[in-house]
Amino acid sequence: MKISKKTVLNIVLILFVLSFFVTPLGHYGKLFLNRLFAFPPPVIEESQRKTITDYDWRLKDENWDFFNFEKSQGNVVFINLWASWRLPSEAELSSVQDLYDKYKDKVDFYIITNEERPPVEAFMEEHGFTFPVTYLIIGEKMPINPEKVPSSYLIDKSGNIVIHKEGIADWNNQKIYALLDKLIAE
Repeated sequence: MKISKKTVLNIVLILFVLSFFVTPLGHYGKLFLNRLFAFPPPVIEESQRKTITDYDWRLKDENWDFFNFEKSQGNVVFINLWASWRLPSEAELSSVQDLYDKYKDKVDFYIITNEERPPVEAFMEEHGFTFPVTYLIIGEKMPINPEKVPSSYLIDKSGNIVIHKEGIADWNNQKIYALLDKLIAE
């Protein structure tokens, strides 16, 4: 029995496609594609910006201690809602890490999850992320919508939401750096 070249190529193609479902290659391929199609988030026009007026919002820090969001009033704030089990979150967090590394002393970062500590700590260690994790307290009032994960907010010193992006975005780019430099200087 002779197998044609076309049959062999079809089998190889089918095995390649199946490898995305049953091997780690699929996970890394999906991460790559998410990062490839992540673009810088759009800036909201000044006339369309909403303002956060109530900074009274309780959260937990990485040590599981309570603190209040009020400490960031008057500062430039970056908020990212994420979940370790969401592939788009995993894809986005590398650019969030780069942003944090560049602006950690100039911007208040809230990288927020509603998960328990053990899986988050394992995820952070596995990926080498060093940004501080903030834990959401379910049922607490919030100035933002925690339902969409991943989603991000960039807030200026006056409490105006300059960027609100649902889904993955590329935060490691010159457009965002220029905007942050401008907001910090105001």
